[in-house]
Amino acid sequence: MSRIVVAPLSRIAEMAVRNRCREMISLVAPKQDFHRPAVIDPARHLVLGVNDIAFAGTGDLVAPQEAHVEAIIAFARTWDRQAPLLIHCMLGVSRSPAAALIAALAVSPDQHDDAVALRLRAASRQATPNSRIVGIGDALLSRDGRLVRAVEQIGRGADYVGEQPFFFDIEPAVTQTDAGAGP
Repeated sequence: MSRIVVAPLSRIAEMAVRNRCREMISLVAPKQDFHRPAVIDPARHLVLGVNDIAFAGTGDLVAPQEAHVEAIIAFARTWDRQAPLLIHCMLGVSRSPAAALIAALAVSPDQHDDAVALRLRAASRQATPNSRIVGIGDALLSRDGRLVRAVEQIGRGADYVGEQPFFFDIEPAVTQTDAGAGP
């Protein structure tokens, strides 16, 4: 089973080492300085300079754009899935959960959008995926509004309770019953 580790910036080194991650997507403010964990292959580290906003034209802030989400999709599709993919933003609450949803559907597009969103909510009660990233991803992945509606259905996450990395499985676990092995 392929897994994404979603984390706040302050926990990326710990989570990368603990989970043996070799690839990482960073969604950070433009020009934000941070240290890439040594276990992450520099050639497999996508850095996107984007602020956590939902609307373009808000002063000096950089809203997520189609090119940012295209880069997430392209990167996810080249992920070897032999080790977890680490995705982070500043707090691990908005940009990175949205990117995790997009990455999951990019590598496994036959999933039902509602199921993916519900798995995200089960993994993190405080995740509130950035609506702009979700909307752009929905369009680029030809989800016809289903992903946007699914994220709206899970609603805003709980109030921020601190740095809580979480694991997001690309696809649901297959149980023995699901696999036809019997009860």
